[in-house]
Amino acid sequence: MTSTQTLHDSLLDSIRTGLYIGGRWREASNQNTFPVHNPATGEVLTSVADATVNDGADALSAAAEAQKSWARTSPRDRGELLRAAFAAVTARADDFALLMTLEMGKPLAEARGEVSYGAEFLRWFSEEAVRIAGRYAPAPDGKTRLLVHKRPVGPCLFITPWNFPLAMATRKIAPAIAAGCTMVVKPATLTPLTTLLFAQILEEVGLPAGVLNVIPTSKAGSVTGPLIADPRLRKLSFTGSTEVGRQLLKASADQVLRTSMELGGNAPFLVFEDADVDAAVDGALLAKLRNMGEACTAANRFIVHHAVAEEFARKLSQKMAALTVAPGTDPDSQIGPLIDEESRTKVHELVLDAVHTGASIETGGNVPAGSGYFYPPTVLTGVGPTARILDEEVFGPVAPIVTFTEEQEAVELANSTEYGLVAYVYTRDTARTLRMSEEIESGMLGINVGVVSNPAAPFGGVKQSGLGREGGIEGIEEYLETRYVGIADPYA
Repeated sequence: MTSTQTLHDSLLDSIRTGLYIGGRWREASNQNTFPVHNPATGEVLTSVADATVNDGADALSAAAEAQKSWARTSPRDRGELLRAAFAAVTARADDFALLMTLEMGKPLAEARGEVSYGAEFLRWFSEEAVRIAGRYAPAPDGKTRLLVHKRPVGPCLFITPWNFPLAMATRKIAPAIAAGCTMVVKPATLTPLTTLLFAQILEEVGLPAGVLNVIPTSKAGSVTGPLIADPRLRKLSFTGSTEVGRQLLKASADQVLRTSMELGGNAPFLVFEDADVDAAVDGALLAKLRNMGEACTAANRFIVHHAVAEEFARKLSQKMAALTVAPGTDPDSQIGPLIDEESRTKVHELVLDAVHTGASIETGGNVPAGSGYFYPPTVLTGVGPTARILDEEVFGPVAPIVTFTEEQEAVELANSTEYGLVAYVYTRDTARTLRMSEEIESGMLGINVGVVSNPAAPFGGVKQSGLGREGGIEGIEEYLETRYVGIADPYA
């Protein structure tokens, strides 16, 4: 056995693979488990407890029982706990990075970047915990005093995705802890191990029993459905597809749950004729290939002015063709595998459809032989307006390029989607920058940058890309309710 394999096995052996309910690790009530695979090889890494409906009910009961006492915990104590968690995650950055690479596939260098990003939510919301504020003022008529204060929403259900298993957990868990909410977390079936390790960290730094409950399950709908229908639950936060988000919104209506939905994207990447093309290409690599393109923020459509389109396509193709596709644990890896065979098949089908409708493949576009779910970085030019890849989220390392002539044409192409999560614009024209910030329909906009995500900024979309915001000073508001108290005039 190689030293590298020994390191992998040692890490996997250290992960608690049970359910975490009420401060206790336990098996599923029926003792069933499900496997977690390495997408670079298809091999089973380990198996984790497969929560049942009864286990889900137990988790919500634990959260509901802990809610009152946790809400009374001082903001300073909640903040210090998050700060301790930040330090602990940072200290174990290599473990978290390796674990994400093993269960999700991203290159180690990128996994380390996610650890830094994910940990920063813990530090950010440790600081926000002590800044929850209200107001006191006399009513305009002077007859009463108006007291407005914030209270925790209450028990929450978090359904997290597989593509950023640490950051998507900390982006929801950290503000909930800061606000004084308890929670049940249902991690993605494909990548539950990172969340389980994070639960161990929170247990180690002293998070009280019942505040966090983690229930991996292969039966997501049957386990979470009863929780959403339970009147004790007061908040649902979901990151995933728009299709599933719509279903969850419908299910949440009966209980009138507070909801946060971070859903699909179809991000446009606009390159104007005055852009620095080399900078645009570098930004495109970041916007397109983060997480192998398996990100809701990934640039999905490259809308390039005809005057620079040939240069942009040539330079982008050259750089994408030069990237090393290999298992994420390989030190030279720049592009890891996609998450599973189904995902790779969909990506390739979208490429073939684009070619069928007239597109040309400049690089990539083939399914490599061998184990693992790899797909090469691909650039398509001459993409026709009927190609599915312009309407569907590709979730892979494929860059379809279309051209435009006039600014308004570019805006119309950018907005011609039901989604509105993020957009990217490359231009050196300040006035155009301001116009784009007002005309492009997206919750986030990057100007001459290929990455916009930042724990200090509000993350979220418009249209069918979701509801609510995560991160920034806005993020904690998702877990607070506003309460108004009218007080009689003390001088009457």
